[in-house]
Amino acid sequence: MKACTPTADVLRDIVVADPKMLQVIEAARSVAQHDAAVLITGETGVGKEVIARIIHEHSSRGARPWIDLNCAALPEHLVESELFGYEKGAFSGADAAKPGMFEVASGGTLFLDEIGDLDPKIQVKLLRVLDGAPYYRLGGSRKVSADIRIIAATNRDLESAVRDGTFRRDLYHRISEVHLKIPPLRERPQDIAALAQHFLEQRRPGAKFTPQAMELLSQLAWRGNVRELRNLALKLAVLEAQDEIGAGEVHRYLDAPDKAVAPSPASPVPEITSIAEMERQMIVRALEVTGGNQTRAAERLGMPRRTFCRKLLQFGLERRRSRTAAPDSEPPLDRRKEIDIPVSIATGAGRCFPAAARNLSLGGVGLWEVQPPLAAGEKLTLTLTLPGSGQRLELAGVVAWSQPDGTAGIRFDELNGSSRAALERWISGPRQYLIANPSELSTRDGEAVALAHAGYA
Repeated sequence: MKACTPTADVLRDIVVADPKMLQVIEAARSVAQHDAAVLITGETGVGKEVIARIIHEHSSRGARPWIDLNCAALPEHLVESELFGYEKGAFSGADAAKPGMFEVASGGTLFLDEIGDLDPKIQVKLLRVLDGAPYYRLGGSRKVSADIRIIAATNRDLESAVRDGTFRRDLYHRISEVHLKIPPLRERPQDIAALAQHFLEQRRPGAKFTPQAMELLSQLAWRGNVRELRNLALKLAVLEAQDEIGAGEVHRYLDAPDKAVAPSPASPVPEITSIAEMERQMIVRALEVTGGNQTRAAERLGMPRRTFCRKLLQFGLERRRSRTAAPDSEPPLDRRKEIDIPVSIATGAGRCFPAAARNLSLGGVGLWEVQPPLAAGEKLTLTLTLPGSGQRLELAGVVAWSQPDGTAGIRFDELNGSSRAALERWISGPRQYLIANPSELSTRDGEAVALAHAGYA
């Protein structure tokens, strides 16, 4: 195994250098000593199966069978027969008895990949077996028992699936006695550098990336995570003749979505992880547009007020109501201004980078050109100069929502006296639209400007 850290005894093919991934690996080695069921979540390609193998090989079952099943790759009618086995003649084509994966894995580990795609009817039967109940093979009359450890993995949000009723709550709690979350590659900059160099040297010993190339690699979104990085390194190793790979060569072989520095008007709608998350973001934006007025926000969404209040409690947004807005009253027309000015962002993690502000109010600011994307709930300090006044402000806030296309909404923390007074004076002045070229705005920005002109922003 090649490694960049003291985890050299874990698995031969692991390369890890980032502290976030090191924590996951150490947690995996620790939980391996216990027989608890483990749920591993993360985006496609982050290495969920690798972490599962670490748990198996460092457990007391390491010398026993390792059996893996991709629940999404099998048709529904085959999942049950694969898991529980069948007797001869159980169905057409069953010419001989076949043990299921529970039997084959007995004494070892059964890895259920993409368990979030499991059919609800199979979820019920799986729960009974995980609780230790003997089961029958399909067409069988003799009960079978199996001593196995379950490790499950998914790229879905199972907590949202439980709330939506598409995944059983009792099964979720049974498979997630320990829950390991693997961060995406874009949040592990040290792993990007280590893995890129490793994959390149695998195909071209002695080749290396220039510092400029490494800087470019660290700024990409890596939606395909480690698989995407490995494919890029393979292309560079095979198709480039020189042993020193620069930023120009890297950019030449990037997939089209990663070449764009800022989103274009034709960009596709950002991917939403779940219906619940989409609802939450719509409610947050409605509250921002209406200055925190819950009645107006509910009307804009076409949602009954009682349902809207229940959603506020469900998503933990009940405190988002503006302190300055009278209950159920129309917010002042000049509560928010549309702008297009540069801002500087400093996160609590020490990252500093520029972005652009699209609208500004006493409650927060809308951003675009945020690269890399921010994480919801992340705390930051935003520095900007108020247009027309020249006054420079430092405002503390938290990320209310963020999208992969580089847009984000920042909710300000409690403003200090001078900052609040400066913002109130600036916002209560004549309405200004400080956008250089409205024709260059995306559809969403155009809608925001239209709302502002109509007196709704």
